[in-house]
Amino acid sequence: MNPPVPGGAGGAGGQDGRRITRKGQATRARIVAAAAELMYARGVAGTSTEDVRVAASVSSSQLYHYFEDKNALVRAVVAYQTEAVLAFQQPLFSRLDSLAGLAAWADTLVDFHLGLHLRGGCPLGSLASELADADPVAREALAAAFARWEAAIREGLAAMRARGELRDEADPDRLALTLLAAVQGGLLLARTRREVAPLRVALDTVLDHIRSLVSDVVRPYPVGSASVVVTSGVPVRVERH
Repeated sequence: MNPPVPGGAGGAGGQDGRRITRKGQATRARIVAAAAELMYARGVAGTSTEDVRVAASVSSSQLYHYFEDKNALVRAVVAYQTEAVLAFQQPLFSRLDSLAGLAAWADTLVDFHLGLHLRGGCPLGSLASELADADPVAREALAAAFARWEAAIREGLAAMRARGELRDEADPDRLALTLLAAVQGGLLLARTRREVAPLRVALDTVLDHIRSLVSDVVRPYPVGSASVVVTSGVPVRVERH
């Protein structure tokens, strides 16, 4: 969920579709990174191609060699931010198949945005708020980005249910969608109110619901301690958050 990071500039061709040199790729990446940073700070409407040209230290001819117009640049920024947001969370995605992993993921998102003083919000969410009604191509790209994010969450929940740690009634599709909606809605309110409570409460509420769906084979210790998962008849202590 981080602000723009180097790399992942959304493609490696000029606007004519031809492959470009390594130096050209670096120039294009610099343009996209500069555009992503400016659009994250100012919004798409508040960022002109001239702003991007100056920030990237390129000529107009260089910028328009790689991007036919601002719309093409915006779509490259969507691709760039998709990879940045998902890459930031990737180390956590592999642990979303446990209550502790889900809690750690939520804590990381909350702490990260507290570190930004709740400014900027989610790069994908911010882009979606501006582009969903204005640019159908960008809207589809953003929908695909959110689908990838949702799928990463769903995979962990589905693994928990497959192992019998969540009851059969637990629906990984609905739970994953609800968690992602909690992130986006919580961040919007947190950013607007300049307080973390909306994000924290939204995530905690969904996580509490997931805990309520824990299977009977997961027997809780007293509140605030841990739980026991019975696996092949052997009790295994699992920390809970």
